[in-house]
Amino acid sequence: MESKVLTGRTTSTIAGAGIQLRLRKPFTRENVSFISAKSIGNVSGGGNLIWGRQLRPSLLHEKSSSSLSMVKISSGKRDILVRPIAASSEGSNSSAGEAKVGFLEKYPFLITGFFFFMWYFLNVIFNILNKKIYNYFPYPYFVSVIHLGVGVVYCLVSWAVGLPKRAPLDSNQLKALIPVAVCHALGHVTSNVSFAAVAVSFTHTIKSLEPFFNASASQFILGQQIPLSLWLSLAPVVIGVSMASLTELSFNWLGFISAMISNISFTYRSIYSKKAMTNMDSTNLYAYISIIALFVCIPPAIILEGPKLINHGFADAIAKVGMTKFISDLFWVGMFYHLYNQKNTQVL
Repeated sequence: MESKVLTGRTTSTIAGAGIQLRLRKPFTRENVSFISAKSIGNVSGGGNLIWGRQLRPSLLHEKSSSSLSMVKISSGKRDILVRPIAASSEGSNSSAGEAKVGFLEKYPFLITGFFFFMWYFLNVIFNILNKKIYNYFPYPYFVSVIHLGVGVVYCLVSWAVGLPKRAPLDSNQLKALIPVAVCHALGHVTSNVSFAAVAVSFTHTIKSLEPFFNASASQFILGQQIPLSLWLSLAPVVIGVSMASLTELSFNWLGFISAMISNISFTYRSIYSKKAMTNMDSTNLYAYISIIALFVCIPPAIILEGPKLINHGFADAIAKVGMTKFISDLFWVGMFYHLYNQKNTQVL
């Protein structure tokens, strides 16, 4: 049986339903349009017709349970279900919620990329400034203490203003962090000894063997099986470092051995770091490591370089560059050292 569903735009109120149907023009024969549809019956009979489409009873039950349910309007020969106008606000609210998603939340890889960029950028500045200091102040043990000391002061000031809030440290966490800090201090001091003895590029060439030492420690100390493909990928690195060492003009054994000790120290730092993983955030974690490492580095600096510094070390440096530049260089090299290591920790 064919039936006609009347559609038009006028304004009339249906008693008891609380709904208005609005039409722009008066209801006349000329502006009436018809939609042909087959009668399916009422809802209880298995379905109904809404704007020319069949709606299953299960969908009607779901809609009726919501606050924005369909309203049935009797129109003589058949029943028509109409959704209240308030339903349009639901779509607008959902779209508004989607619009609140920030740009960085939508593209989180930009934050990670920024941390990687800052890590390398600050590291480059640190290496350049550090080597300039060694040209007129060749005392790597004392400079290492300055690096850590400036970072510790930075951390204490940050804790004092609550950026970030200091995380509590118990005895168990302290015992876990001490081996990490000792390895960090040893690797840092030996790196500076190598920087002072040879060219910065040569030191970094030797330190590029650190992935090889990490793989070796994982295989033979932690018992983790390293695939053959990984060992083969590290072979060009080992061969390249060997060739660079043989042809390096500034090569000396002190710089080479110090860089190798630094690789081993940082490898063990990585091993102990895995065992010392806590719920502490990266900023607080590196702050505690810096404080412990500072106390480890002070005794050898006093013993090995203390007398030289008092006799002529400070006086020679001040005579070459002046007091202001000497103090400024030590401050900024320590600041860049701490910031690049903090970004390193955040990235990892």
